[in-house]
Amino acid sequence: MDDRALLAGVAAIIGSEQTLDDCAVVRCDSRCLVLTTDMLHESTDFPTGMTDWQIGWMSAAVTISDIASMGATPCWLLLAAGLDRGERLAGITAGAYACCERFGCRLVGGDTDHHEELTVVTTGIGAVMPDRVVRRQGSRAGDLICMTGVPGEAEAGLHGFKQHWYTLIEPQPRVAEGQAIGRAGASAMMDVSDGLALSLYDLQTANPSVGYTIRSRLLRRPAGVPPAEGLELALFGGGDFELLFTCAQDRYPIAGVDATVIGAVTDQPGVLLDGEVLEKRGYQHLWHETR
Repeated sequence: MDDRALLAGVAAIIGSEQTLDDCAVVRCDSRCLVLTTDMLHESTDFPTGMTDWQIGWMSAAVTISDIASMGATPCWLLLAAGLDRGERLAGITAGAYACCERFGCRLVGGDTDHHEELTVVTTGIGAVMPDRVVRRQGSRAGDLICMTGVPGEAEAGLHGFKQHWYTLIEPQPRVAEGQAIGRAGASAMMDVSDGLALSLYDLQTANPSVGYTIRSRLLRRPAGVPPAEGLELALFGGGDFELLFTCAQDRYPIAGVDATVIGAVTDQPGVLLDGEVLEKRGYQHLWHETR
């Protein structure tokens, strides 16, 4: 069982509208608040060699990225740390604070506890005008499929390509880009932290009446990586915090956004690469059922 299968069970209880997007959206006076939370563990999420400062930065960045994917401005962040050693808190807090400052957010509190394995939970709140919210649902046949940055760089860093190490451990949420994409009227958007292929399938789940067709020749690849391995990483590598979005052809390009057109939305449901079904694979948490 994977995390998406578990999420389907949650949706059956609280409703799919509450589980479809990177953030929950609630109306607050004239604006919408977007709310999200993330849990990271040392053994599965923080590569060996990261400093506590970098762990704090990454923990804040993954949550700020979710807010950016809604076209919103990150406003406040809470950090809860389950600490294996208490002296680690200062570095983690300093890294999270630096990331928040860099992207116009405020670290406003949190909680601490003792854990056998370092565990960091970040909860973020952002704000956006109702007409600027971009959800996963909304793609239309004929839209362009676009992506910021270069997919696969973070995974390349994990695979030993040293030039991509800092992309992996100090991710840069696309906050300004997300806001620009929202202003431009994109039809759907999400971040690709679990990999491009899985993200396309997530969009397909949110938009079951349309399909997503991409072309390998249009995909940017991590620099310095052999072509075949570069394509593998670009499609299935996790840890990138780029934005995947769809928009009408007359909305592209978007000023101030470094993005690439990688395909088109079609009227035939499915996810295709070069005309063939794209393997549904990427970064996922897995559970083995007990009997």
